[in-house]
Amino acid sequence: MATTETCIHLVPQLFAERERTLIEHGPLSVSTFLFDSGVCGIRLKNERGELVLLPYLGQQVWSAEFDGRNLTMKSMFAEPRPTSHMLATFGAFVVHCGATAIGNPAKEDTHPLHGELPNAPYQEAFLVTGHDDRGSYIGLGGHYQHTLAFSHNYLATPLVKLHAAAAHFNLGMTITNLKNSPMDLMYMAHINFRPVDDGRLVYSAPCTAQHVRVRANLPGHVRPSPAYVKFIQALQQQPEKADRFTPGLAFDPEVVFYLDYLADEAGWAHTMQVYPDGTADFIRHKPAQLDKGVRWICRTPDQDALGMILPATAGPEGYTVEKAKGYIKTVPAGGTWQFALTMGVLGAEAAVKMEEKIGQIIGNGTAGR
Repeated sequence: MATTETCIHLVPQLFAERERTLIEHGPLSVSTFLFDSGVCGIRLKNERGELVLLPYLGQQVWSAEFDGRNLTMKSMFAEPRPTSHMLATFGAFVVHCGATAIGNPAKEDTHPLHGELPNAPYQEAFLVTGHDDRGSYIGLGGHYQHTLAFSHNYLATPLVKLHAAAAHFNLGMTITNLKNSPMDLMYMAHINFRPVDDGRLVYSAPCTAQHVRVRANLPGHVRPSPAYVKFIQALQQQPEKADRFTPGLAFDPEVVFYLDYLADEAGWAHTMQVYPDGTADFIRHKPAQLDKGVRWICRTPDQDALGMILPATAGPEGYTVEKAKGYIKTVPAGGTWQFALTMGVLGAEAAVKMEEKIGQIIGNGTAGR
């Protein structure tokens, strides 16, 4: 079926303290508002839930809720703040990282934490609405041009689409190199679910010490206690210990893993957090596009976050370290790079089927831990 789509270009004047409906398209709706902080917000809604996005601040997905479940991490921020500093407003469900660098900068690096994209000031934002082979949808996209003389010049174009009756959404990004010379590229989708006690992780990577590796060299902001060091050492031998969120099991301040994902016949890799009631949160990504699997778990009294898979082109050690590993991608002059993801909620029956499929992918007949 051919896609028919309408594009509506946004301007800041459409945002006010009072929330206003801008589009109604059957069961789908779009409204605009201002947070108390002055940050512009967009609310996309369907019958199953809603997304709140920040059209001019990194095009972040600030929050996601489906079937009455808040998917978004617990953070120290009740609302986004107008800042370019990633950690000064870190609480979103999805944050784009890159595109000239990702990760914690090493001593040799000059880039900020996770690059310039997290809180990038988008010059343009637009809404889309239409109908495709999956039904009616609404969405938000935008353009951010990052230009630095004698260095970088690229265009970032993200797009989020929410379909009618869906408890999930699609997210993609296209990076266009505007230079007449090749561009180094690094990207990570920092997706921050909320972990649940007694939840368990199921994913299409073999859970062995060879294929699920724990980061041992800790970043500068981590001050490890003896108990934390012991926990990391145990996970290095038995990474499956982190696959179930037993109450009291501390990931404080954080634990990072590197995973070798396997894909299904269509090229998709799958990750779920299965709840005690059998329902699940899920992400699917294509390793052919984002070939490095990073997992980040942070469970503290102030922050509770599960990056069950942060699909990426490289690890989080910063530009210099990742370049030495050969993990920097190259976009030719005038060329593009892109990816697509799907994430959301699965009912209990769908989660069982997905667990069976993951078991088939990793070849042992069951993916349960």
